[in-house]
Amino acid sequence: MKWMLVVLVGGMTPVNTDLVFDKFADCLAAEEQMRKHYTDAFEVWDRWAAANIERRREYSKMRDLQAKRLLSNIGTCVPHAGGDAIAPQQPSNSMPSQPPQAAPTPPPSPKP
Repeated sequence: MKWMLVVLVGGMTPVNTDLVFDKFADCLAAEEQMRKHYTDAFEVWDRWAAANIERRREYSKMRDLQAKRLLSNIGTCVPHAGGDAIAPQQPSNSMPSQPPQAAPTPPPSPKP
């Protein structure tokens, strides 16, 4: 079985990376490496912000936002078909593509 790394942006929105691995352990290693890159990027930003943002309150707010933006992205490994594309099933032809049109009802006949 092959495995694909999928990133959950903000912990919720899945983004396909098109990274496919033959072994589950390799996929997990790639996820760990991705997480390390996000952590490193946050640490670089944090050092810059600590040196350049003068007001402690602004720094604290910006740090929280940056942490959410970078550190809430997580990866997960999902089974992958391995290139054997499975064609979607066609709906059976037992149902017509358009519903049958009802015959128009004739107007009521006038009463004498």
